[in-house]
Amino acid sequence: MPQLVALAMPPGPRFVYELRRAWDGGDAVLPVDPRLPPAAVERLLDAMAPAIVVDGGGERVGRPGARPAEDGDALVVATSGTTGEPRGVVLTHDAVAASAYATSARLDVDPARDRWLACLPVAHVGGLAVVTRSIVTGVPFDILPGFDAEAVAESRATLVSLVATALQRTSTSHFRAVLLGGAAPPAEVAPNVVVTYGMTETGSGVVYDGVPLDGVEVRITDRTGEIFLRGPMLLRAYRDGADPRTADGWFRTGDAGAFDAMGRLRVHGRLSELIITGGENVWPTAVEAALRPHRSVADVVVRGEPDEEWGAVVTAEIVLDRGASEPSLDELRRFARVVLPGYALPRRVRFVAAIDRTASGKVRRPAAGPA
Repeated sequence: MPQLVALAMPPGPRFVYELRRAWDGGDAVLPVDPRLPPAAVERLLDAMAPAIVVDGGGERVGRPGARPAEDGDALVVATSGTTGEPRGVVLTHDAVAASAYATSARLDVDPARDRWLACLPVAHVGGLAVVTRSIVTGVPFDILPGFDAEAVAESRATLVSLVATALQRTSTSHFRAVLLGGAAPPAEVAPNVVVTYGMTETGSGVVYDGVPLDGVEVRITDRTGEIFLRGPMLLRAYRDGADPRTADGWFRTGDAGAFDAMGRLRVHGRLSELIITGGENVWPTAVEAALRPHRSVADVVVRGEPDEEWGAVVTAEIVLDRGASEPSLDELRRFARVVLPGYALPRRVRFVAAIDRTASGKVRRPAAGPA
């Protein structure tokens, strides 16, 4: 019976060796983020129930109460949910291979010419997928113990996967292609940057620059505008056995979006994050994109805050650029009015030292208040 092997170690050659070893033995792998505090690691291990835990030195420790994996399972990846306990997403070898080959086909990857750089946390699917697609397709790769702006800038690799915060901290013009995911992209990106859309349940990005990868289907419901996805790289189930797919294989993402005039997918954001203010719908990501180019703004997040009159009001939390003075609310509203309707403009602004984000760059954003 296949087992689940937890790899509690940072990215590096040891991680790759242990991943290959588990796969060669027919077992599945659970990457454990070494940055988690011990109590969080224990909660994760209790929930995922691996049979073996391997530490950074290669020591293997058996764990009681293990639950077996199923034949064909390759990975169990903990979701990066912002609240509650993480769920384990089970990805099969077939799903991992489908993702790897679809990405390689879209980017025209050639093992004789290209080389991947893995520099994101391998406990999250965006970083892990660089390693797994390299193994599956036989493309050479380098793996860093963590994101290092200087090492990325000096890398001789041709392909890399980054999140927006990492993209802004290093030089990437020398890469043939930069896959960007995890959070909303900057207002403008370089020609070599490919903006991706996907999640743990889809085994990494499945829509590149608004166009689905080969084999991926996208539909949007008329009632709520929710995005549904279907394709061979979807999860088999969650670790607890629950299968979120419909009977005909569609996965509901919880995101809202639409197709533009060119037929490309445009993602508005999480349905739970929609701000309904005075009866009007406002997507935080659109407001953030309008405010981010302001000369004083280094980072921004927009939230809906409960309000007796409006139901919820659009509130911007802003990290100032180094040396910049605080712009007034009126100044920010005038700046954003060029691209936003009046009802979407922020009514409150706060200046903060930093925006709380997950390791994959996603904003920790509670749901908006009720209308």
